[in-house]
Amino acid sequence: MSQYSVEVNTANFDQIVIEGSKKAPVIVDFWAPWCGPCRALTPVLEKLAAEYQGKFTLAKVNSDENQELAAQFGVRGIPNVKAVVNGELVDEFSGALPETGVRKFLDRVIPTPAEELRLTAQQLYRQNRDTESALKLLAQAAELDPRNEAVQMDRADVLLDLGRREEATRLLDALAPLTQMSERAGNLKARLAFDASAAASPDAAELTRRVAEYGNDLDARLQLANLLVSGKQYTSALDQLLEIVRRDRAFRDDIARKTMLQVFGLLGNQGELVSEYRKRLASAMY
Repeated sequence: MSQYSVEVNTANFDQIVIEGSKKAPVIVDFWAPWCGPCRALTPVLEKLAAEYQGKFTLAKVNSDENQELAAQFGVRGIPNVKAVVNGELVDEFSGALPETGVRKFLDRVIPTPAEELRLTAQQLYRQNRDTESALKLLAQAAELDPRNEAVQMDRADVLLDLGRREEATRLLDALAPLTQMSERAGNLKARLAFDASAAASPDAAELTRRVAEYGNDLDARLQLANLLVSGKQYTSALDQLLEIVRRDRAFRDDIARKTMLQVFGLLGNQGELVSEYRKRLASAMY
């Protein structure tokens, strides 16, 4: 057994599997001594754990001795192999796959060098707002794997935050047609549109004055909402859009409701803000 292969039970499960998976993927092998297919699969897993040298940890669980863990993970037959990343179950398979099959499974779970650079860039940007380092790492990731379109979308995301719309546009336009139809690409294109609208609008003070003086100036309200979305002031933007729905649902072919849905998408279609304004929108419509 290598240093990357560990016997796991209820006493050390949280430490090895849950906490450990926050550093590197953990592959949990549920097995039993009497299980013939387990005896064929486990050596393959141990061999690959040694070969991958820490890119994942193999956690072996004797399901006879740890029935509570097996039940907790929904194990109904063995061998059963589960991949845990950041404390979450992300993939699994049952039965004794050949080595080629196990390698394909690992490829789905273990980040490539380019993906590792991308994840590091995400961390730098989200935690430290270090745009320069993030863009450098993403450029390196793109050189390693030019076909990794998640890298290109991450680059576009950072560039949009920096106001570099032309560069972001070029990256998004270069995505494969199927990728351009994805939710994330759609959200990035929506951000581009909001930013372009904001750049062409009067300033926020002027639009706020027009809305205060002329409540039915729905064009000004819409411009103000787009400006607020561009500045990530989502609550204020949703308030303006909701007011348009209340005053004239048909305005510009229902654009206020459609724009609210775009904002929900930018917010991941989840969270308290989205939930609250979905209710308010429904109330305003019916």
